[in-house]
Amino acid sequence: MNTFEAVGSDADLVAQAVRALIQRTRFPVAFGGLLSRGEVPVTSIVGTRTRSLEGLRVQPQRGLGGRAMTELRPRMTHDYGASQQITHDYDGFVLGEGLRTLLAIPVVVAGRPRGVLYVGAWDGPPTGGVSTAPAMQIADALAGELRIREEVERRVRAAAAPAPQPSLSPAHREELRESFAELRSLGALVQDQVVRARLSDIERRLLALSSPEPLPSTAEVHLSPREMDVLACAALGLTNAQVAEELGLRESTVKAYLGATMAKLDAPTRHAAVARARREGLIP
Repeated sequence: MNTFEAVGSDADLVAQAVRALIQRTRFPVAFGGLLSRGEVPVTSIVGTRTRSLEGLRVQPQRGLGGRAMTELRPRMTHDYGASQQITHDYDGFVLGEGLRTLLAIPVVVAGRPRGVLYVGAWDGPPTGGVSTAPAMQIADALAGELRIREEVERRVRAAAAPAPQPSLSPAHREELRESFAELRSLGALVQDQVVRARLSDIERRLLALSSPEPLPSTAEVHLSPREMDVLACAALGLTNAQVAEELGLRESTVKAYLGATMAKLDAPTRHAAVARARREGLIP
């Protein structure tokens, strides 16, 4: 049986459910809402004589509705004011309306409470007794619509999420690192500022390729161009002598640059400095 028109907001669905409760049960009063930030604000009320239920916000485990949500099953009392099976946090609302009989039905989606619906009467149970079946059918229909909406929203978010970038193979990553180090070495020999800028742009693209996720902030680590050159070569496993030959520097100068770099990266060894630099997105 189609109880709802699947249009409008979630609050509109609750309003349809509350109207259906009045039509399909013998209770004169119905109200309810959905869980939001740890409590259920009652958003729809039908059949009341006063405005006492306005502003009611039900927390799990509190009151009749809170107990129904916690136990994931309907709960009923024929004498709300005298009941010893529930807390009476909301007496001001319920007794203010003069309700004596109250039935609370949880709205359960995927095994978790998503809200609660109520039907009530000012006197005893309606003539002919009480059957919870129609109210439970309405709560189940509401849960079904909410479940469909949640699934649609999940699929929309999944479709909008960026596709994961394929990871580089170890061989390709090593080739990328060698290319980066070679670019740094060439850049150190180039005097033309336009060409150096173009080389720097290629370096940034290589860094982005090695780390598809947004690179972490490097605001706390500032390496000089020469320190970056030496570090890029050291990352390939070159010795100080090999780095010196590659960059046209003295070995003692390379050692000094590495020492300064290790200090800035708070690394006790050159290997730790390389690892920290990679984590910071400074080198691939």
